[in-house]
Amino acid sequence: MSKKIGYILIVAMSWVGFAQAQEVLPSFAPLVEKTHKSVVNISTQNLETESDDADNDVEFIVHNPKLQRYFSPKKSKTTSLGSGFLVSEDGHIVTNAHVVENAKKIDVTFADRTQVEAELVGIDRKTDLAMLKVSVANKLPAAKLGNSDDLRVGDWVLAIGNPFGLGGSVSAGIVSAMSRDIASGAYDDFIQTDASINQGSSGGPMFNLKGEVVGINSAIYSTSGASVGIGFATPINLAKFVIEELKTKGKVERGWLGIKVQETEKGIVISTIMENSPAQKAGIEVGDILLAIDGVLIENPRTFARSVAERHCGEVLTVEVLRNRVKQIRNLTVEPLPNFPPLSTTTKETEKQASFEVSNIDDTMREKYGLADDVIGVIVTSIGVNNDAVAKGLKEGDLITEVDKKQILTSDDFWSAVGEANRENGRPVELRIDNNGTPNFATVKL
Repeated sequence: MSKKIGYILIVAMSWVGFAQAQEVLPSFAPLVEKTHKSVVNISTQNLETESDDADNDVEFIVHNPKLQRYFSPKKSKTTSLGSGFLVSEDGHIVTNAHVVENAKKIDVTFADRTQVEAELVGIDRKTDLAMLKVSVANKLPAAKLGNSDDLRVGDWVLAIGNPFGLGGSVSAGIVSAMSRDIASGAYDDFIQTDASINQGSSGGPMFNLKGEVVGINSAIYSTSGASVGIGFATPINLAKFVIEELKTKGKVERGWLGIKVQETEKGIVISTIMENSPAQKAGIEVGDILLAIDGVLIENPRTFARSVAERHCGEVLTVEVLRNRVKQIRNLTVEPLPNFPPLSTTTKETEKQASFEVSNIDDTMREKYGLADDVIGVIVTSIGVNNDAVAKGLKEGDLITEVDKKQILTSDDFWSAVGEANRENGRPVELRIDNNGTPNFATVKL
């Protein structure tokens, strides 16, 4: 009798625990009902249409644990897939730049399965964001933008998107970390999440429990091409400036002071002053320690880059620096970020500096490395020793087709893209390596 009572007590306690767990864990159904109509599926017909094989639409095999964006192979006649969300009732849609930048035709599918063609309003490659516009007669359900600065590690988040073409897919997770730098650009400040994000989710929204967009799903870290619980989203607070610029101007005009900084034990040190720049005109000197801009402390180079980029031309900033242990205040007038000309990169000296050499693909290279006639890109002809390329697994004979999501046709294209990264505080570049038709990605400092 006592054993039966014990079993009854255990079952009862288990049921109480289960009931309590149900009370604690949220149901996301009301949130999905509230937000899903603002999310769209995006399909694009690429400029390169080389194959009729429909299987290419979803095949994406990556053998190395590299950071990867969600590309469908370019050798596809049909579509590559992505996600997006409405930011205005009149049809403005935000997505990732890499989803649409090579598109000849862009189609948007709404939650009610209505499909319309979209116009590309503008692209910002520095943050990998793009703005689309659709024209419809009725008002559309725009998403509400939240405040990503309010997010805490451990908060619940919801991702809605179009993974592998499965539109309207919902996944939930938590904020795993904040302010992640994944070496994709000067404005890296990603939210890390374990919500399931896969190919085709790119450009979709990340919602908080209030139904507000707090992030834009952009990248994953994976060994297979599928989610392993490490995804990254662009914080909506970083994206708001870009969204407004693209929406109103079709491009992003960033502020510029002509300063490069480095993070050292002493603090954020000014390492370069560009000639005839606002910083030089105001008397800023190399070696000054940057303390604050308009009273806001500068904690790291990313904070500095963003605080300047989001200022408008003609705006006057109060910059506080420390020089020889004495604080100084300087007023700098913001100028537009110049369009720097590409670096001259055809010399052997430049290639040797990178400890890395690439060559154009000609008949000799095609024969030597067994390349098909329709293959485009550059070939790695020398890898060097004891450098980051070696550490990341690159080797002679690798076919590089993209650098930072830009198609590479010649060695000049390659070194121009590397030069652009070097101008952005010497950041690494993301290489797309297409060996035997299988794309791999490596983030390499050259």
